[in-house]
Order: sequence, then structure tokens, then C-alpha cells
Amino acid sequence: QINKMFGTVVVGVGIAGLARIRDLMNPMPSSPSEHLKLCGFVSRRSFGNINEAKQISLEDALRSKEIHAAFISTENRSHEETIRMFLEAGKHVLVEYPMALSAKAAHELWEMAEQKDKILHVEHIELLTEEYKQLKKEVAGKDLVKGTLHFTGSVLDENKTGFPAFSGIARLTWLIDLFGDLTVTSATREKQKDKNYSRMTVHFQTANKKPLTWIEERGPGMRREKKINFCFTSGCLENFPQAPRSAVGLFMQDQNLFAKKLLGQVSKEELAAEKWRILRCLDLAEVIQQHCEQPEKICS
Repeated sequence: QINKMFGTVVVGVGIAGLARIRDLMNPMPSSPSEHLKLCGFVSRRSFGNINEAKQISLEDALRSKEIHAAFISTENRSHEETIRMFLEAGKHVLVEYPMALSAKAAHELWEMAEQKDKILHVEHIELLTEEYKQLKKEVAGKDLVKGTLHFTGSVLDENKTGFPAFSGIARLTWLIDLFGDLTVTSATREKQKDKNYSRMTVHFQTANKKPLTWIEERGPGMRREKKINFCFTSGCLENFPQAPRSAVGLFMQDQNLFAKKLLGQVSKEELAAEKWRILRCLDLAEVIQQHCEQPEKICS
């Protein structure tokens, strides 16, 4: 394994895809990423080359014996199909979250990866930010009384990104990672088509029956921002703890983690915990979507 090199292809060259190409071409010295070699990228648009990286067709990427792994950075809607194609072709897969827009698809893909003995890695850079790492330290060992996580951002095209519980799954991942397993008690969604405005409100209970609320709000010109209000028996946390900037970029940290998995350097326990968290969040996202899409109950 020490000298093993894994040929990779980047599929989709939006913001994330371009960051992936950059990081694959400039791995951190002496990091697991040095075992990844970029063999090209796939895009529907025609670029020719990006820096030294050459554009190749999807067919060639799937067929190539040189390519062992795919980095999928396409729009959310096409993740499922693209993961399936690369797993079927016997490649390892790194995909940006959410891995799929339905829980059923996610479970099927995970099973497929396990049957083929391939790594399926879902990027969760939201857990790698210094801000989050500090928050997690701050919350550790405290008893929650109640809490709210409120996210605002600009408008998304839901045909591409999926229902807000899926496109916003980074927030759900935070809550599960901070407070353990959650149950959805209710979820609603308000939409103002004319104003291009949407607000999803989800109420959860922790295993200790404590209430948590997640609000995902999007509209024109809304600043991308997270607000927290977590109350513990010892007091409330309303601002993020101060955090230094990380020396290593988030995509690079994620890429190193993927490379570690390919090299067999991540423990079975860690892999199992990660699998549980990812699939659990997708299961919850689906429950939330079902709640929000139920026809209004009419009280007579």
C-alpha cells in the first residue's frame, strides 16, 4: 500500500470541482493525498484543459483501467446516477453531500459499494471547519435544555439541489453530530413563490426528549449565515466560539480523509460511525420532506 497510487477523475467542474482539481494537482507534502493522481476531468461543457488537467469523456473515465476513483462534484440531482455508474464500473467514489435525494437510493448505493468492496465517501466539510470544531468542544459534556440552529442563504434552484432537508443536510449533520440521534416531531414549510422565499422549520427531540429546532430560510439577497441558540443547564450559547483559520483547506482535509480510507488507514469503528451518521441524516431528511409535503390538515 505504501507506494500505491490511485488514479482519479473529477466529474463536474463547478466551484467544488475546480477546488478538487486544484487540490489533486497540489497535494499536501507527506499527506495521504500524495497517493492520488489526477487522470482528467469530465464535464458536459467543453473546456479542453484546466491547467494541466485534461478533459476526458464519461465513457473513457468509466472504462479506464488507470482510474480507480471518481470525485463527483455535479449538481445534487445527478449524484445518485453518477455514483451508481462509477460503482458499477468498480471505482471508489467521493461525492459532495447530499449523496442522494432519497434515503432509499442512499441505502442502495451504500450496499452496492459494500458488495463491490469499494469506498463510498461523502464529503462533509461542514464538520471540518475550525468554527465547528470549537463549537463541538464547547458543547461537549453539557446537558441540553433546548436549542435552535437557524440558517439563512440565497435562493437555490430546487430542481437541481433537491428539497431543502437534503440540500441543507449540512445543518442536520451538525445537530446529529453535536447532540446524538434525533426524532422529528414536526416539520413545516412556508413558500412565497412571488417573492422566491422559502422557510423550512423542523422540530426534533433528542434521545433525552429535549427540543431542538432547525430553520432553513432562503430568499433573494439573504446573507449566508448560521445563528445558534443552544441552552444548557449551565447557561446558553448564542455565538460561535472564536476560531483560528485552518492552515489546511477544507477540501484538502476531506481529500486526505478519502485517501486514508483508500489506504486502509481508517478504523472499522470510525467507518461504521460515519456510515450510521450519513444514512441516518438522509433518513431524517426524507421524514422531514414527507412532513412538509403532507396536505394541510383541514380542521372542521
